[in-house]
Amino acid sequence: MHKLVLATNNRHKLEEVAQMIGDKIELLTLADIGFTGDIDEPGVTFAENASIKSRHIFDRYSINCFADDSGLEIDALNGEPGVYSARYAGTHGNHEANMDKALKNMEGVTDRSARFRTVISLIWEGQEHLFDGTVEGTIRHERAGDGGFGYDPIFEPEGHTITFAQMSIDEKNTISHRARALEGLIRFLESVD
Repeated sequence: MHKLVLATNNRHKLEEVAQMIGDKIELLTLADIGFTGDIDEPGVTFAENASIKSRHIFDRYSINCFADDSGLEIDALNGEPGVYSARYAGTHGNHEANMDKALKNMEGVTDRSARFRTVISLIWEGQEHLFDGTVEGTIRHERAGDGGFGYDPIFEPEGHTITFAQMSIDEKNTISHRARALEGLIRFLESVD
């Protein structure tokens, strides 16, 4: 069985990925390999930030690893918050403040179209492979649901009448941006067996 490090300290992201990957590979965390720091993400695209994180771990530990960078792109806000999704309101990981800012900026706006985007950078035997996933949807006028994380309570995926935060993790994993990018990663890993 292949061992693969997921370069994240985000517990929610780890749970989603672990559920999707199942027993196809042995998923290791940063804690499992003894990495306790944070990795800066100075990139201006999701692909750049994902690459920075995966390269950082591979260069130090020489172990196959992957990282993702994900975010919400709101059309009426010219793609904001984009790569700044986790720190949109200033403090990294303050989901409530980030949603408050997005909803405030969307007040009176009729075009509610948005998408979640994920890019995964896999470093496998020293070579980088990129996988991406997108899910289109709309921004709600107010929060709904208490599941998920990040902007999930204000994002309603296309073809649904509930937010990501109102879905079970299994439901979300069938349609989410991260799930779509992970499908590409899993297909790649199956091809190298």
